[in-house]
Amino acid sequence: MSHAVSSAGSKLSSILPDTKKKRMIWGISIFVIAAVIIGIIIAMRPAKAQEAMPVVTVEPVEVSDVNIYGEYVGRIRAQQFVEVRARVEGYLQQMFFEEGTHIEKGQTLFIIDPTVYRARVQKARAQLNKAKANAQKAQRDLARIRPLFEQNAASQLDLDNAVAAYENANADVAVAEADLTQAELTLGYTSVTSPVAGDISERNADIGTLVGPSGKSLLATVVKADTVRVDFSMTALDYLTSKSRNVNIGQRDASRQWDPYVTVTLADGSVYPHKGLVDFASPQIDPKTGTFSVRAEMPNPDRILMPGEFTKVKLLMDVRKDAIEIPAKAVDIEKGAAYIYIVRPDSIVERRYVETGPEIENNIIVERGLAPGENIVVEGYHKLRHGMKVRPILQDSVSASASPVE
Repeated sequence: MSHAVSSAGSKLSSILPDTKKKRMIWGISIFVIAAVIIGIIIAMRPAKAQEAMPVVTVEPVEVSDVNIYGEYVGRIRAQQFVEVRARVEGYLQQMFFEEGTHIEKGQTLFIIDPTVYRARVQKARAQLNKAKANAQKAQRDLARIRPLFEQNAASQLDLDNAVAAYENANADVAVAEADLTQAELTLGYTSVTSPVAGDISERNADIGTLVGPSGKSLLATVVKADTVRVDFSMTALDYLTSKSRNVNIGQRDASRQWDPYVTVTLADGSVYPHKGLVDFASPQIDPKTGTFSVRAEMPNPDRILMPGEFTKVKLLMDVRKDAIEIPAKAVDIEKGAAYIYIVRPDSIVERRYVETGPEIENNIIVERGLAPGENIVVEGYHKLRHGMKVRPILQDSVSASASPVE
């Protein structure tokens, strides 16, 4: 019995090592098979595609002459605004014009009753004739006294009296002539004429009204508007900016190849076809507004511009020769500094600091930091960083076909 037990234990001990070996073999086999499967899966998986380079739109830097403008609110003013007034008193008799029409210089507009002034002319003329007659008598008396005095037939007193009477008579003639001239001038004032050519307003006095210095003297107004003046105001900053460029607003400069002309925008939004030149700038700044007055003269042959209307004025303030102008959207502003992205010939992006000047509509002038021929990024710089490689496309080819920059 004991022998049987011992033989069974020896068989069991011989069987256990074989079972462990089999399990180990199976485990190794499974691990190898799994590794092979994983390797096959990895080998069969497609390689990760290389990350695509960002595409950016670039524009070459060019130089050109850039006009710098300033925009202001202006007011149209007639070159001449003349009040037609009655210079003598009387009743208004006639009117010789149509209200609101164009009249010529010297054209008769009104007639004031001339009866009294014509009588004064006649009286002055009669006084002159009387003075001339007295002068002739005094001359004859002197001619008779002088020989008698030489013959001792007349005294010195008689001669002196004759000379004095002759001189007084001549003086009376001069006074009478002056009175006649004044009376004729006054009579001429009864015919009211236009001092300038232009458009006349409605009449301010009706026929039969007593007009004159003591009554209603303003009869009408004449506006000369074939040439108009445009008044607007500029700031002290505008003045300093102009002086920094040696531009004196309102003064002609023979060394300058351009003139500070103005254009105006009409009420319908269209631009007036004629240009005007600035001919005056106030020498002092108004302390209340911080501005100074500027005036430009502009032709108005078709009477399109109406005196008194407000308009938008665009003034040519400066011309930058060979300036670099780039789109404002290409400038990245960070902490008050301006940066742009340059694409080098090897397609590497460079972030560069630049000094900017004035803005013109959607563009901006670069004072320093750029050279002609360089390519700047105008679209897509938000996804860039310094040193990155990109695929640049010219701005002109974006709308047609996207072609990379060589």
